[in-house]
Order: sequence, then structure tokens, then C-alpha cells
Amino acid sequence: MCCQSLLLVQKISELYHKISTLESLKPSKHVNSLFSQLVLLICTPPMASSSPSSIDVSSLCSSIQTMRSNLIKLCGEAESLLEHHYSTILSSHQNPLDHLSLFPYYSNYLKLTHLEFSILNHHITPPPSKVAFVGSGALPFSSIIMALKYLPKTEFHNFDLDPSANAKASMLVAGDVELSRRMVFHTTDIMEVGSEELREFEVVFLAALVGMEREEKAKVIEHLRKNMRGGALLMLRSAYGARAFLYPVVEACDLRGFEILTVFHPTDEVINSIVLARL
Repeated sequence: MCCQSLLLVQKISELYHKISTLESLKPSKHVNSLFSQLVLLICTPPMASSSPSSIDVSSLCSSIQTMRSNLIKLCGEAESLLEHHYSTILSSHQNPLDHLSLFPYYSNYLKLTHLEFSILNHHITPPPSKVAFVGSGALPFSSIIMALKYLPKTEFHNFDLDPSANAKASMLVAGDVELSRRMVFHTTDIMEVGSEELREFEVVFLAALVGMEREEKAKVIEHLRKNMRGGALLMLRSAYGARAFLYPVVEACDLRGFEILTVFHPTDEVINSIVLARL
């Protein structure tokens, strides 16, 4: 490993120690500052490079691998708490959809969703009539942005395990009659959703934090492979290089049975890589 990568891992480890010893991951000035430092550290190119670190996390020693796995879980928990917090704030407004920019990372969602639609648009014609988003959460920004800006006639089915997340998400769109008609929320484990339902969807989006352990994510992908309709598209969020300290990585071998159409790795503040595959 080069000196630059060693230094980066050392700095990530220092921030991990601070985050892992917090009493709570609920949003606060201190918690927000630590996670902002982490994202900035990982996504900002080093001085001598024009792109963020392309460090191969799979080659790291077992202790760093364990730290990375724990950090992904902490990031996932903090992200969920942040989304619940801001979903409550947004729902307090008369028209929540007019205030989405209050969320500190809203611009990242705008860029990520634009990238996803641009990639999707190259591989599906006409636009899908019905799509699924697995792991939509309390702030289903991806579904909302996609529905409002890019797929104005498509029906979105949002799947999440957490009933409180779905309840909050429903409140965000309830005031918009047209959008709420196209946004359906299912409180269920996607592993319990069978082919009769999954084959209705022309596209399935899989959120980055559905399956934080590789084996768990592989099981979800395999379940989708067995139950999606032939020819349907699966769009996944992955991570590349140092960004794999924030989110799980989806490898080509995890997509057996699918034809990989596109893999895109961002180099700006957008964190997630995008993978599009066809069954």
C-alpha cells in the first residue's frame, strides 16, 4: 500500500475511534461534524491526485477489514437517524415537498438520481410503468426526485422493514395528490416478497444499505434474481476505493445470472457507485 493510502486509512481509523465511542449517533453538532469530516476525507482527492483514492479495501489486513465493517454499520445507523430526524422536520411544514433542500445532503441526492436516470434511460424504452425501490427509508428522496423530475407517469413501490420509516415517508407525499397516488409504501422484508409481486416491476432499485454484510446483500440479490421478471433491470448502489469505508461493495460475482450493463464510479461529492444489470 502506498504512503498516501496508509495515511488515509490511519485518518479514517482515528475518526472511526471517535465515532465508535459516541454515546449516541443521533444528529447533533458534534455527530454531524464527525461524519462530515469522514465524508470529506474519503471523497476529496489528495493533493497529488486528480481523483479520490482508489485503494483496494479487499487487500487490507483483517483488523482494518473489521474496522471498515463496523464503520459501515455505524454510518448506516447514523444515516437512518438523520433521515428520521429530517423527515419529522419536513413533515412539520404545510408542504413538505417545497422544503426538501433543508436536508443537508439533498444536493447529493439530486446528482445521484440524475446519474441513475441518465444511465437507466439508455437501457429502457419506453419509461417503466412500475418500479420498486428496496430500502426506501424515512426520506425516500430517490423515489420522490425520480417521480417528480424524470418519471412523471411511473408508479413507485417503496419497500422498507421499518414501519415508522414508512409512516414518516408517507406523510412527506400525502399533501401532493398526484404524487401520493403514484407512491406506494410496503412495510415488509423484501426476502418475503415473492415472484407474483416482484415480476410486476420493470426496474428494481436496491439501496446501498440493504445488506450491509456481503453475504446478506448476496442473498437479497439472489432472491431478486429468482423472483424478478426476465429482462427486468436491477439498479444497485455500490462503492469504490476509499468510499467502501462508507458503504458496502457489490462485485460482479455477486450478480450471477444478471448481465452487467453499466458500472459508474463518481469522482465528485456523490459517494455511491452505480451498477445497472439486466436479468
